[in-house]
Amino acid sequence: MDIIFLHNLKVDTVIGIFDWERRIRQDVVIDLDMGSDIRKAAASDHIDDTLDYKSVAKRIIAFVEAAEFQLVETLAERIAGIILGEFPVPWVRVRINKQGAVRGARDVGVIIERGDKG
Repeated sequence: MDIIFLHNLKVDTVIGIFDWERRIRQDVVIDLDMGSDIRKAAASDHIDDTLDYKSVAKRIIAFVEAAEFQLVETLAERIAGIILGEFPVPWVRVRINKQGAVRGARDVGVIIERGDKG
């Protein structure tokens, strides 16, 4: 299976369990790896034959900006559900990075894989 990826997508959202986090917006950094078979698109050289990663990005940005989850785990699951449910993708890996959430660590977050790698 081929992979179409979208990495380092920074989105401003409400995320966190503490009272002060519920009152501010924070950046999360999202990486998506999406299973796809790109042979048809490679042969036709036409966008209609592949996953339009710009459409994926716009949908995920809109969703995350409007979200107000406490846990990055919940955010990751919902993003995976959107991608698998709304786009022609059988498998997705979602990485959510809440940079700076732990003192002394630059990167903190979750990585999930959902769907069928075939």
